[in-house]
Amino acid sequence: MIQIERILAGSLELFFKAGIKSVTMDDIARHLGISKKTIYQFFTDKNELVLALVKKRMEEDECQMNDIMEQSSDVIERMMNMMKCSEEIFSRINPILIHDMQKYHPDAWAVFQQFKAGVVIRTLEQLLNEGIAQGYIRPDIDVKVMARMRMHQVELGFDTLVFPLAEFSPWQVQYQFLEHFNYGICTLEGYKLLEQHKNVKKEE
Repeated sequence: MIQIERILAGSLELFFKAGIKSVTMDDIARHLGISKKTIYQFFTDKNELVLALVKKRMEEDECQMNDIMEQSSDVIERMMNMMKCSEEIFSRINPILIHDMQKYHPDAWAVFQQFKAGVVIRTLEQLLNEGIAQGYIRPDIDVKVMARMRMHQVELGFDTLVFPLAEFSPWQVQYQFLEHFNYGICTLEGYKLLEQHKNVKKEE
């Protein structure tokens, strides 16, 4: 199990830097200082490796999201904490990774899409409904529409045709989208609370 974890972690490092298509099993073996034969003991090909990696990351992300939902005191703080935990991922991720997974690894892409629809959107809907009940989120919004819109915002931020890497930082694009989303859904009380939490984050 330790060897599998090491292979997945090393693969992810390379995929984050260069995308999936350009990284070979030889590259992964060299990066880890092991033989390619060792990798093939656990994964029949790169597609199976990518699928295992996506499943692992989705499980980790779901646990992290659940922790945030349980620990934060109000819906605004939860949104702020989710933004904070996303910062590291968005600042390192290569948009080519998303493109390569969609084009060359359909099984892994399907798992990602299922996670997005079954976990992320459901969690967002829960957050929005709780925010409405607490008086921080506008009661006139359509929760299902806004949750799905938010997910498509994230995907749009990784579209290099719209936001070329030479001009835009993926994290800055995601940050702008999230700021626009948060302020657009808040009531006046939610806006005040959002500002309070942002000021606390700046002081930390």
